Amino acid sequence: MRWDNLFDDLEGQLEHELNAEETDLRAEEERLRLGRLSLRNRLTGLARASGLGAGVLRVVLASGETLTLRPTTFGRDWLAADLLDAGSTGAQCVLPLAAVAGVIVRRDEIPDSLVTEPESAVRLVDRIGLPFVLRDLCRRRANIEVHTRSGPLRGTIDRVGRDHVDLAVHAAGTLRRESAVHQYRIVPITEIQLVRLP
Repeated sequence: MRWDNLFDDLEGQLEHELNAEETDLRAEEERLRLGRLSLRNRLTGLARASGLGAGVLRVVLASGETLTLRPTTFGRDWLAADLLDAGSTGAQCVLPLAAVAGVIVRRDEIPDSLVTEPESAVRLVDRIGLPFVLRDLCRRRANIEVHTRSGPLRGTIDRVGRDHVDLAVHAAGTLRRESAVHQYRIVPITEIQLVRLP
């Protein structure tokens, strides 16, 4: 009888240790997964979330400005979005992820931001960098507003280098004509906080 109790006790201890080891292993795997999450991963998780206000982000820029936006596309180091702030009706923007100083979330949104996209969901646009997007705006001769740390600049991108853009500064809503341009500015891409498309 005592041997039976001893073996039952040993079996219980062994099962408990195996379960504890498996729990520790799962916890370590989760810590490693969370350690690999990028800001882009967190933002795409929030944008995919379902529920009230789904897909709406409140982003604080490095300049201190807070924007409410609905992402439409995520690139490698940028996102395109509809601006939802007052006075921004129909306006769109391109936001470099490097310009994000913080994202304001509710407690119930945190689990959504921790969900990772499956590798099979990776698309071509996910690999496109910000300079490619800026080159497209240049090619289209789009009238834009570029927000930098020193303030907003309105105009048209004339050319895009590896790490900078040439901006012909002119009045908002006017076509880029040589006579309308009052300044040419070389802007490092790292200084761009937001590109707003009216």
